[in-house]
Amino acid sequence: MKIFKFLAVFTVSVLMFTGCTDDDITNYAFAEISAPTNVGADFDITQDDTGTVTITPSGEGAQMFEIYFGDSENETPTEIAAGESVTHVYDEGEYQVKIVAIGSTGLTSEFNQMLTVSFKAPENMVIAIDQPDSNPKQITVTPSADYATLFEVYFGDVDDEEPVVLMPGESATHTYEPGVYEITVIAKGAGTATTEEDAIVIIPEASDPLKLPMTFDMGTVNYSAGTFGGTSYEVVTNPDASGANPSESNVAAITNSGANWEGIAYNLGEPVDFGGSRKIITMKFWSDVAVPVLLKFEGGVNGERQTEVVANHGGTGWEELTFNFATDAIKSFVDGDPENGQPFVPTGQYSTMVIFVDGPGNTAGTFYVDDIVQSSAAFESTMVQDFEGTAPAFTVFGNIAATEVVDNPDQSGVNTTSKVAKLTKTSGSEVWAGTFFEVASPLDLNSYNTIRVKTWSPKEGIIVKLKLENQDASITHEVDLTTSVANQWENLDYNFSGAPAADYVRVVIFFDFGNPGDDSEYYYDEIQLTNGGVEQPADMVFQDFEGDVPAFTVFGNIDPIEVVANPDQSGENTSAMVAKMLKTSGSEVWAGAFFETAEPLDLDTYSKIRVKTWSPKEGIVVKLKLENQDASITHEVDLTTSVADQWENLVYDFSDAPEADYVRVVIFFDFDTAGDDSVYYYDEFALTN
Repeated sequence: MKIFKFLAVFTVSVLMFTGCTDDDITNYAFAEISAPTNVGADFDITQDDTGTVTITPSGEGAQMFEIYFGDSENETPTEIAAGESVTHVYDEGEYQVKIVAIGSTGLTSEFNQMLTVSFKAPENMVIAIDQPDSNPKQITVTPSADYATLFEVYFGDVDDEEPVVLMPGESATHTYEPGVYEITVIAKGAGTATTEEDAIVIIPEASDPLKLPMTFDMGTVNYSAGTFGGTSYEVVTNPDASGANPSESNVAAITNSGANWEGIAYNLGEPVDFGGSRKIITMKFWSDVAVPVLLKFEGGVNGERQTEVVANHGGTGWEELTFNFATDAIKSFVDGDPENGQPFVPTGQYSTMVIFVDGPGNTAGTFYVDDIVQSSAAFESTMVQDFEGTAPAFTVFGNIAATEVVDNPDQSGVNTTSKVAKLTKTSGSEVWAGTFFEVASPLDLNSYNTIRVKTWSPKEGIIVKLKLENQDASITHEVDLTTSVANQWENLDYNFSGAPAADYVRVVIFFDFGNPGDDSEYYYDEIQLTNGGVEQPADMVFQDFEGDVPAFTVFGNIDPIEVVANPDQSGENTSAMVAKMLKTSGSEVWAGAFFETAEPLDLDTYSKIRVKTWSPKEGIVVKLKLENQDASITHEVDLTTSVADQWENLVYDFSDAPEADYVRVVIFFDFDTAGDDSVYYYDEFALTN
């Protein structure tokens, strides 16, 4: 005989069918919180051609069970107490077994299981093995066979292995170490005869180079790290799938003994390149105590020194830490480096990444790391010259006309300012003709590595050269860029990270460099120092309830959603109209509402959704869920209200959402709690970063 167990875990996510009617939901575990949960059963089938099946139901909070064997019409259930079993004899066939768990308050939960009883030897067995290229260590086995009641799967990587038991149509996932393994599957029915098949699976060594992003889940990547100072390190399954890291995937575990300067170092097969704007490193980090985390990069190329940034963890489990190497980096002390401790903007490539927990502190414990990602720094700038006030003194050269400050001839696109500089490249002027002005203080190229200039040209594809000089022009540096449009404004971003150290006070510009003048007129404006970062797009409000009201769908027995006058025009929300949700008394714990958008939400440009909410309760869960048109792809995020009786902004991070055309926006207030006639308001759904 073989015992196999089927467990129906009635978690709240199972019932999040936003488009369902009440008739579609056959499980009643959520009618009240005290209904039985985790209802399931052990099925013990004797393999002696008798069809004898022993059923042992289970369920948290269940006092008794009603068993419907499913082999007769108008069946009267068999009642047994919790912990007891019942035996039933079946003929050959397929049967829907229903188990109703009854709690002490009379509330019920229902579990259904299809049971196949066959006395024939299983035939035509197939062992389907899914081994993804992205993670070949993890395989999924799905056996099938005619007349099979169950399958026993042996993965072949341990001695005295207990098999995994599957019902027809079920799968089992297993993770191996590199090697060659024989998988054995035994198909069984209710008779004595069985069918056995084997399959070979080859698990390759992880050999791909280590590089960012680092997820610890790619089976082809070797995530080993060097340790020092007494630290131990291993890759493990996430022990706390919550907070900023709800995934049950792999993470890195760092265990410190409490000595100074403990840490780990990764040798990267592909160096981190801090060129351009990619100067932000984010990391998910777990700690149950508040600690500083120091991230350091070593082994710089192009003469760059070691560089490091500290981010502070609040001690609340998984948090996402941001290390801004555009603004917060300092050079490490190396051989008496006089620049030690000074602000530093790295631009080179670094092949070693070091992590210190509380370094150089003495906090002992185990900490976890996941999802180390490099991204672009947010755009930061300071204006050098915008030509709106007193015009600078221009000096022209190469036989061109005098540079003038004039009214903007094309207030559109990226430049709607009033005044701009005009350069006329006079017919017959030199190919190197241009103009310059001087600034009162040297340009701060220590804090900023890029100069942005707005330009307008009647020609596409011409060279616009920007040159910096110190006071006597003994030190200079120049960068060439090419216009990409004609007859409209565009931003040209010149990277001066390679400029030698100097007090640059002269800004020189050349239009159509390399060609003689032809009386073409060029304009330029808003010369500003920037960090080379990426400008975030403005928040995009996609529903504010001020115009046409969307079609709402409610579920879970709550009243219809209404769009009403804002009852509290103050604080974070002074708009006129808002959506009102009444979570009706006795409604389901998962009750909520959704509306659909005309176009899919742009989660490529934006990673978050901001919602203004008003709740009479502090500390309740407000769940936001996105679905594609047929709800085959979904993603949900939970946040908790921090205030009562006032508006607040809740910002939901959807950066981990699988790729899809999300058009359905679902919201749940006081999730996991039955309705009590509380009234909630929400407004201004906006895509943001």
